[in-house]
Formats: sequence, C-alpha cells, structure tokens
Amino acid sequence: MTNNYSNLDIGARLKKLRDETNGRIVFTTSLGIEDQLITHHIATQKLDIEFVTLDTGRLFDESHNLWQEAEDNYGITIKGFYPDPEAISKWVRANGTNGFKNSPDARKSCCAIRKIEPLNRALNGAVVWITGLRADASDTRAQIEIFQDDARGLKKFNPLYDYSRDKVVTEVKALNIPYNPLHDKGFLSIGCAPCTRAIVAGEDERAGRWWWESEIAGKKECGLHVDDNGQLSRLTKEIQG
Repeated sequence: MTNNYSNLDIGARLKKLRDETNGRIVFTTSLGIEDQLITHHIATQKLDIEFVTLDTGRLFDESHNLWQEAEDNYGITIKGFYPDPEAISKWVRANGTNGFKNSPDARKSCCAIRKIEPLNRALNGAVVWITGLRADASDTRAQIEIFQDDARGLKKFNPLYDYSRDKVVTEVKALNIPYNPLHDKGFLSIGCAPCTRAIVAGEDERAGRWWWESEIAGKKECGLHVDDNGQLSRLTKEIQG
C-alpha cells in the first residue's frame, strides 16, 4: 500500500488507514489541540481505533478535565497508562520530587519512567501508532512524513504532518471540538504541569517545554518520537496492511 494519502483530508486519511490496515491501531492522545481534532474524526466516524493517553501523574487539572469532557462528548473511552509506582518512588528518592530540573539527563530519565515505559506497554501488540505530530511544530519534527517506521517494530501514522497550527485551530473551532483552555493562555504545547509554561510573542511553539534547559527549544523532545541520538525514526513511504 503506497503513501497516497496526501490529497485527502484528515477524516479521509484516518478512514483509509483503518480500511487498509489489518490489526490493532492505537491513537495516543496528549489531549492537545491537534489530538482533539484527530479524536473528533475517529469518534464521529466510529473507526475501530483505540484511544490511549499517558497519565504521567503530573498533568494539569485542565488536561484531566478535557479527558473527561472528550469521553463524555464523543461516548468513547480513553484508556490511561500510568508509570510504574515503584520506579517513580525510586527515582524521587534518588533525585527529589522536582529533580528533573537538575540536568537534561535527569529530566530525560523522568520522562523515560513517566512516558516512554507506559507508551511501550500501550503499543504492545499494535501494528500502527497514530500521533498528532506536525512538521511545522519544531526543527526536530520538520522532516516528518505521514508514515514512519518506529523502533518498536510498528508503523507510525501522522495524519496532521502537513497541517499548520493555524489550520488545526481553524478546524477545531469550526467543528466546535472541545480543547484545553490553556491553549488560549499561551500554552501552545502542553505536557506535565511543572515542565510547561506559556510562551510569549516570537518564541518557538515548544519554547514553553523544559524552558530551563539551554538546548534550543525546537530540538527539545521527551523521547517518545526520537531515538537515543535525538533523531526522528527512519522515514518510510509504505505501510504493510
């Protein structure tokens, strides 16, 4: 099956993916505005795609409220995956409750426990992983395509790869899709509460993530979408159904 999705809108892309894929498809939502647009199109078309979110234990109240609102609004279940409590306890004992600010390595080790390990469990047995990645969101993500190979041995599907943020926002508002009110307060990229701040005019979209680190904002990642060298997974033009 070749990569002939580019001329389709997001709803048609998702339906085509489901129609042409044999096996389990998982959509991991961060409850950001991009993911709310994807949720809307999966739910309203009643596609057989699982909804998953990673509850790190440090999310904003607004994110939890939106989680409930999305489930109620669309009649769906978004399954939460949580970090191993013993691993968290051990990490906090060694680093302190906010020890992720001590160094980039400490922060990445926190992300590994709170996000990457739960994601690995969530994707176990899946053949396709759907994300809300956009190519224009950051320098690191600029080269993404609609399909990628993932190191876990499955395909990653990025139906918004060629969408701008403005296009996402316009469609969300036109369709009256619920979204996180923090977006209207300058939080363009929302993660864990202690690791996210609002941005100011002229800043990179992801500048509010781990802002205390010296690394360029557009290259900061938690590790969900990059390899150990900070590079996106190898791109591919095909997906096996």
